[in-house]
Amino acid sequence: MIEIFVNVDDFFTDFSHEIKKLQLDCGTQGIRNRKTNLSESEMMTILICFHLSSYTNFKAFYNQHVSVYWKDYFPALVSYERFNTLQKRLVIPFMVFLKRCCLGNCSGISFIDSTTLKVCHIKREHQHKVFAGFAAKSKSTMGWFFGFKLHLIINDKGEILSVFLSKATTDDRSINVLEQLTKSVFGKLFGDRGYISKVLADYLWNDGVHLVYKRRKNMKDQNLSDTDKILLRKRSLIESVNDELKNICSIEHTRHRSLHGFLINLIAGLCAYHHLPKKPSLKIEPIFEENNLLQLVA
Repeated sequence: MIEIFVNVDDFFTDFSHEIKKLQLDCGTQGIRNRKTNLSESEMMTILICFHLSSYTNFKAFYNQHVSVYWKDYFPALVSYERFNTLQKRLVIPFMVFLKRCCLGNCSGISFIDSTTLKVCHIKREHQHKVFAGFAAKSKSTMGWFFGFKLHLIINDKGEILSVFLSKATTDDRSINVLEQLTKSVFGKLFGDRGYISKVLADYLWNDGVHLVYKRRKNMKDQNLSDTDKILLRKRSLIESVNDELKNICSIEHTRHRSLHGFLINLIAGLCAYHHLPKKPSLKIEPIFEENNLLQLVA
């Protein structure tokens, strides 16, 4: 917890300094910038630690753990209701913190996939009012769902390289989505059959990204090297990352009461994943032999 707070507080010091430079001059009226007793760094730390804990309900975590065992670390704790009101101001800082401090570096071997984010049971889609106009109904390989879709690209170490949140009806092969996801990606990008598209492959090839995907049974085999065939079989690595994001970092639940709460819960979960001590990864070591291939150690 202390290590996370130090990282967040160092970031927020630079973030606040940059925000002050961009503030507009209000003349003689001045700028209202009233500080809260519980700082933004402390609130962000509490939210990230919640996603690393065994609690599945933030109210129980705040009232039963933070207020009891961590009161010495956070002497200016506010009530749970006040915390919910104050956390709305964390959306933009959390997004910048995720972008600047919680993403990995591309190594030339990347994996892409999308996962569903359900906001309610499919039978209650017409009764759901919190995300009216935002969430949508769609069908995945696991059946119908109502919510959003999270697109991810990770490297061979299991680190998240880029993330994109879209409506549930967005196609995985959308060029607009892939254009945003692959801005910092180069080399080989491995995906499943949902990314079969010659137009998309040609588009990414022009940007320096070689899209490699699984073929259907009625399609001709790709002319792949032995290395690409091995790495394509390791594409399940990103499925393990999705599983940890949902079951360990708790980015998905159906108790949201506002769009701000949904975004903060999602971003805090992604930041918490970055701080996990161990992530699913491929231990790849380059072995310079005559065939100059990559040998998968594990």
